[in-house]
Amino acid sequence: MPFGFGRGRKDEPRPAAASPGATAGRRGPVAFDGLTEEWRLVGFMEIEGRLSDALNRRQPIHIHDVRWAPIDGSEPFTPAPGLGLVDPYDLIIVLAGEDTLPLLTEEEKAAHRVHKVPYDVALEVPPFRVIGTVYLHPGSDPGRLLERGTDMFVPVNDAVALLGERQVNDPAIGTILVNRFYLRGVEQVDKRTRTRAEPLPGRPLGGVSWRDTGR
Repeated sequence: MPFGFGRGRKDEPRPAAASPGATAGRRGPVAFDGLTEEWRLVGFMEIEGRLSDALNRRQPIHIHDVRWAPIDGSEPFTPAPGLGLVDPYDLIIVLAGEDTLPLLTEEEKAAHRVHKVPYDVALEVPPFRVIGTVYLHPGSDPGRLLERGTDMFVPVNDAVALLGERQVNDPAIGTILVNRFYLRGVEQVDKRTRTRAEPLPGRPLGGVSWRDTGR
């Protein structure tokens, strides 16, 4: 096993260990694409429910048919038959396909839009920079994502993941799950230019402010 993979986060308390069946669940297989500090892993996870829920349980997840390569693209993917488990603590970002996301009715989608506010942000998760939209409760400050919360991974929608100037996610993969334990900076941005968003001039007149729109 390459140096640096499988270390997890030793400074974080973990939930009590579950049995293998409870840990992995059975819904899959579900394709996954995860990036660590040094490696990119693609393969299949055996999970129950949403990918984000499985990762947020903070327990090792059963994986199979895994291939890996250095994150810098310097070498092609090669089989990794010895990898049967992945620890969510090792994953900095996970690229989430449509089959990993929950199916929502139109009513649920509308309720989600009403109860949460979109913020366009750039998240610094070294060595990556993720730019996209997060949905938070009204009045929330995106900077609070830096605080340790119940959810280990936060979904970023309509997102791009950059390693330097190179985009590492397929443009068809629009949702990226970001591990908050690796999060080192949060900045509201204009997604069109990928630069810092400037507050609108003048004083708020009431209602939803620039801070609450992320625009």
